[in-house]
Amino acid sequence: MVGLWCTEDIKDSWMSPLEALLNPCEEITMKQSDAVFAAISNVFAANNLTIEGSVKEQLTKALKDQVCSIVVEGFKAGKVDLSDDARAKFDTDQKLKTYTNGMITNWVNKDKRLNGGVKYEAKNPGSRAGAGDAQLKALKALISQVDDAAKAEIQVAIDARIAELKPESTTEIDVDALPEAIRAKFCS
Repeated sequence: MVGLWCTEDIKDSWMSPLEALLNPCEEITMKQSDAVFAAISNVFAANNLTIEGSVKEQLTKALKDQVCSIVVEGFKAGKVDLSDDARAKFDTDQKLKTYTNGMITNWVNKDKRLNGGVKYEAKNPGSRAGAGDAQLKALKALISQVDDAAKAEIQVAIDARIAELKPESTTEIDVDALPEAIRAKFCS
């Protein structure tokens, strides 16, 4: 496990990442991914579990709550990186805990140390397209409140709005560089 050095109160002493999260030494801060990894490593060690392959199946709700508590304390103590905007947004313990739970899930999926070394692939890439669009939000809210006959018409409107919001592709294709068979089939 990676160790960190503290030079303030605990001169020349080695700390585990968990100790670094909870230690009052002001000089040490961790990236969120490292804080999640350190907390999971320590919670697993305390419960006689090892990190082998993906931890997703082993990370029960009780264990995740322990990990969350550790990382939340790290945020509160300023030991884990959190932007000023995020600090203002997650200004209560409940908001910070909700954010941290989602962040843990994110890093369990993305961090190769925790997911078995697999490159993360989003299940629904682009699913946030138009998330800030008021018209699209209203259409999505409406579709959940109508009968099946009306859903198809509203879905057409949703698809059309998403198409409007997508940026146009500006990729130039050098047609002359394509193989003759492909050029004949697709570029005529």
